[in-house]
Amino acid sequence: MRIPYEYATIQACPRVERGELINVGVLLYCHRTDFLEAGILLVPERLLALDPAADVHAVRTALGAWVAACAGGGQAHGMSLGERFRWMVAPRSTILRAGAVHMGLAADPSEELDRLVDKLVRVDGP
Repeated sequence: MRIPYEYATIQACPRVERGELINVGVLLYCHRTDFLEAGILLVPERLLALDPAADVHAVRTALGAWVAACAGGGQAHGMSLGERFRWMVAPRSTILRAGAVHMGLAADPSEELDRLVDKLVRVDGP
């Protein structure tokens, strides 16, 4: 049986004033199975192509905070999974942001997260 889920790409914008983005992950939320996870795949060469001075380590650390927020860490402590997802996908003007929220149907949210990361983030080369 396939169940509904919501997802958004996680985008890096190393120079906010330029507005250039690369996908660096996917955030997937499934209310029915109490599932909220971020699948992260940062390709440093792609980030550096947008801004040769980008701090790859800082971006990787910030992405770790997104993973921690999914688990209820940091400022997400005490929020329900739905509240965390909505907070994480809220519009912001920062180096890391969420893209538009989309919906889908899947039998297994974890497998679907892996599939979406492969489809939306992974590239064959830099």
